[in-house]
Amino acid sequence: MSRHAATLWLMLLPPLALAGEVDVIDVQPTENSHGSWRFRVTLRHADEGWAHYADRWEILDQDGKILATRVLAHPHVNEQPFTRGLSSVRIPPGTRSLRIRGHDKMHGYGGKELTLSWPPE
Repeated sequence: MSRHAATLWLMLLPPLALAGEVDVIDVQPTENSHGSWRFRVTLRHADEGWAHYADRWEILDQDGKILATRVLAHPHVNEQPFTRGLSSVRIPPGTRSLRIRGHDKMHGYGGKELTLSWPPE
């Protein structure tokens, strides 16, 4: 394929396919006084507008059960990476690890996830 043909091919790709998946780049759990937890999660995603943006993150236990979901109501096109919190998260006794994953409107799940040993030290 010639260099010109390759350039033309790349220009014709839908821009939404180039934005990638959501990466979880940081998680900060903080215990509340009443035994629940607050999670501050930092995500990176090339949000492009309403058709393609990071629309939620989730906390799962070691068995893959979703314990909590933080819905993101709008794109963060000009705010990358960005951090959002979720309070009053209950972690069941016996939980050994938590996995935090991101989701976007176009690709679904994917990208970098973070796993935490639980409870935190």
